[in-house]
Amino acid sequence: MECKVMLRLSSTGDRRGLGFGRGIVQLLEGVDRTGSLFAVAREIGMAYSKAWRLIKDTEAEFGVGLLNRDGARGSSLTDTARKMVSIYHETLEAAQNAADAVFKKYSGLS
Repeated sequence: MECKVMLRLSSTGDRRGLGFGRGIVQLLEGVDRTGSLFAVAREIGMAYSKAWRLIKDTEAEFGVGLLNRDGARGSSLTDTARKMVSIYHETLEAAQNAADAVFKKYSGLS
């Protein structure tokens, strides 16, 4: 048995928005690696139109730009996107460490 933390950063504190979670992070990290949202969508088996909509909806929800778009040349992450990805990973790691400690305390498992 294990404890796995899932994280979604919210812009509003409620559950109405899409939030910033694993899916958006996966798309952004893929764009950073490949320079192409289309390529990342294809890699993960997602329609490009859905990937594009997720990026646009997240940008609108948080009021930030996540991608610098250069037409046929592809895309790159904005500084804000890089910061949000870093915040996501650091928060997830801290939450996982805290959850693991509590889980270990009460379960007696290593």
